[in-house]
Amino acid sequence: MQILDGKKTSEDIKREIAAEVQQMKANGEKVPHLAAVIVGNNGASLTYVGSKVRSCEQIGFDSTLIALPEETTEAELLAKIKDLNQDDNLDGYIVQLPLPKHIDEEKILLAIDPQKDVDGFHPTNFGRMALEMETFLPATPFGIMELLERYKVETSGKHTVVIGRSHIVGRPMSILMSRKGNPGDSTVTLTHSRTKNLAEFTKNADIIITALGVPEFLKADMVKDGVVIIDVGITRVEDASNPKGYVIKGDVDFDGVSPKSSFITPVPGGVGPMTIAMLLKNTLLARKIRSRK
Repeated sequence: MQILDGKKTSEDIKREIAAEVQQMKANGEKVPHLAAVIVGNNGASLTYVGSKVRSCEQIGFDSTLIALPEETTEAELLAKIKDLNQDDNLDGYIVQLPLPKHIDEEKILLAIDPQKDVDGFHPTNFGRMALEMETFLPATPFGIMELLERYKVETSGKHTVVIGRSHIVGRPMSILMSRKGNPGDSTVTLTHSRTKNLAEFTKNADIIITALGVPEFLKADMVKDGVVIIDVGITRVEDASNPKGYVIKGDVDFDGVSPKSSFITPVPGGVGPMTIAMLLKNTLLARKIRSRK
């Protein structure tokens, strides 16, 4: 059993990007500029956006944090997005989700310029991904593909079972794993909360990618020997014995499943750190695309 170490891999990627940025500076080229928009005071979102900004500084990107109050109207946010779309100094930006309930998230995502959508959520970029064209891949699925590639996990001809059909992870994962190339060329089954006899699918899977959000859902008796496990789940579970009062659990019963696995991601330290690294990689791609014009 080999651990797919997202923490180490993400640091490797950041070092590679930092070296490329140094070369850009040496050549007198503009360095990538990423902006993050956050509305309101969601604690988890503030932490996540803060780590994105710190990562930008760490690798030499320019970064801008736009913090808007909770009472910001939908019209005001759309006006801000229009400004960001027209800002030639900006290569890419993200609007941190979730947004306050009075703002229509779909309307906001559709307003983002697809060429600056480094989250990869815009329908234009989603369509380009499905058609195997150059585009910004959603950061978490992109990170999973990168882990599979760097650890040389064989995916061609394998049966991949994806658990969860969200637009952010499950559905794009099912598309990416079935695309031509490596990683890819997999036969994919997309399962979800309405799937009957889910264990019948997982027992026959060579690769399982789970993004369900149910702690320790996947047990040892639901997988076969040699399976590759990618655990995207991240749930706070109350634990009085922990100083924080909680522990972070994935979708997989790690202690039970890991002895049967050939490769497995830990939680935390697996897929999570890769998400920010791939957002930075998308921003670097955005700068390269803009420099071609």
